[in-house]
Amino acid sequence: MNIKRILPLALAALALAPAAIAADNQAGVPLSPGEAAGGWTVETGGHSVCMITLTASHGATVGNGCGDVLPAGITGWAPTADGMALTGASGALPFNRWSNSLFVSQRGSGFDVQLMRGGPHPIPGSSSAGQVPGPRPYD
Repeated sequence: MNIKRILPLALAALALAPAAIAADNQAGVPLSPGEAAGGWTVETGGHSVCMITLTASHGATVGNGCGDVLPAGITGWAPTADGMALTGASGALPFNRWSNSLFVSQRGSGFDVQLMRGGPHPIPGSSSAGQVPGPRPYD
């Protein structure tokens, strides 16, 4: 290998590394109203279950099919120190922010629920197959 050919490539890779790290700089940060507004896919067990729409004014509208995954009566959301919580008559369900567009609620039973920005990602054989996909910035 010729060092004159490898060195420029190595330097270019190092120059791009900070940009890749900076692209996902929101893990553990509270959700802001502007970021919250829009549709979110609710997933569990690797499958899209339903959609939930969050508003900048801290409202939430739960779509059909969420009944077994989310507590009944969710009507809003609130920022938390490390993400957000869905709120309603039955209390709050906290979600930790794992990335710019992924929030995870880990339950003691090992049953995890994820909120991901945008519509479901259709995977053949999954519950999301046949649904129209939305923007998925982390793909």
